[in-house]
Amino acid sequence: MIHDIMPGTEEQLAKEMTTAYVGIDPTADSLHIGHLVSVMILKHFQRCGHKPIFLVGGATGMIGDPSGKSLERNLLDEQTLRRNQEGIRRQLERLVDFSSDEPNAAELVNNYDWMKEFSFLEFIRDIGKCITVNYMMAKDSVKKRFNGEGEGMSFTEFTYQLVQGTDFLHLYQHKNCKLQMGGSDQWGNITTGTELIRRKTGGEAFALTCPLIKKADGTKFGKTESGNVWLEPRYTSPYKFYQFWLNVSDEDAERYVKIFTMLDRETIEGLVAAHREAPHLRGLQKALAREVTCMVHGEEEYRRAVEASEILFGGATAEALRGIDEQTFLQVFEGVPRFEISRPLIEGGVGFLALCTEHAAVFPSKGEARKLIQGGGVSLNKRKIAAVDCMVGSADLLSGRYLLVQKGKKNYYLIVVTDYPPAPCLLSSRRATATCSTTSRIPRRRSSSSRTCSSRTCRLSSRCCA
Repeated sequence: MIHDIMPGTEEQLAKEMTTAYVGIDPTADSLHIGHLVSVMILKHFQRCGHKPIFLVGGATGMIGDPSGKSLERNLLDEQTLRRNQEGIRRQLERLVDFSSDEPNAAELVNNYDWMKEFSFLEFIRDIGKCITVNYMMAKDSVKKRFNGEGEGMSFTEFTYQLVQGTDFLHLYQHKNCKLQMGGSDQWGNITTGTELIRRKTGGEAFALTCPLIKKADGTKFGKTESGNVWLEPRYTSPYKFYQFWLNVSDEDAERYVKIFTMLDRETIEGLVAAHREAPHLRGLQKALAREVTCMVHGEEEYRRAVEASEILFGGATAEALRGIDEQTFLQVFEGVPRFEISRPLIEGGVGFLALCTEHAAVFPSKGEARKLIQGGGVSLNKRKIAAVDCMVGSADLLSGRYLLVQKGKKNYYLIVVTDYPPAPCLLSSRRATATCSTTSRIPRRRSSSSRTCSSRTCRLSSRCCA
């Protein structure tokens, strides 16, 4: 996991308890799994007896780090940055020990707290004078932008490495922090900090970076078609989170289990060996998904994610189906055929056959539906339909508005109850009669004119009554 390490770093770590920090830009009120790399580094760091500091870049977040970027970031206001900081802190507290009385308990700091009082004149006098422009121009993050990648670089972004170096200097002076860690794209910014510490104090500080994580196919780690995989369940549900890890490739799983879990070497080697013998069982992916999901969301959410995953493969019960939340339910059945019916129809009770043929095209005909029901091949909400005259009502709804029909082993259909007002039930000359919720029979009218059905609620609200 080490990409670059400054000489003397290992000796420093062996000599004494060392304080190290990583920086996190509070661009959102949640971390995503790309942040987990640096979090896991500090988690291992703390377990070895050293002290971790997480620096939320409230000040640097207002500027934007040019490293690895071709365009300048949007700037954030202080209120947004503070809200994002609190969200990040809540997540970090689940992952790293902040509350113990041990001297190596983790800390969270915000560089806005010391940068907000910094005047421009103070900055260029005390900081800017210590680092030459030639030194700053030599950094890869700067050279790439000046060599035609993107639209150039503003003075604001050009000074970023000095601002980040000031953070390192501040933590060195006030927290005895001697090591900064980060991704390989941060090497230039970090070494600027070590140089600033040397020139301002005569002290020695160190740098350590880890490789940027990519998928086996070279694409960016942590990205899906829908965007980032977040640690906040409001943005990425525990089910989706679990599914991300469960669906990684065999090659990626072998790498990720070493990076994102706290499993010991012997356990990991055993998992890898077992997986290579029977890759179709996906034992390595399951272990990876279990460890990371439990770490981020807890065992209870992991259990629910597993139960939700089993629904599509026939292993879940009706009770498990009712136990998952609406967001997860919709994610599980994303992409299956959907039909809408009005709430009055289901509240009045409707026959299963009529529901799945007249109101939702689950079956092409009642004859086919009867045949499959009699053969035991139809389920409603994971319960077998035992009789062709089965009635469906409001009590059958999942989350108050869903019905899940299963035809055979793999064919699912979702019926969604809407609260839209039922469409007017018009009389036309095309059909003789129709049954409404009042169970009255409406006589056929041969006139070409039409009128509104007198019944208050029509069970065929999505159709015309004739």
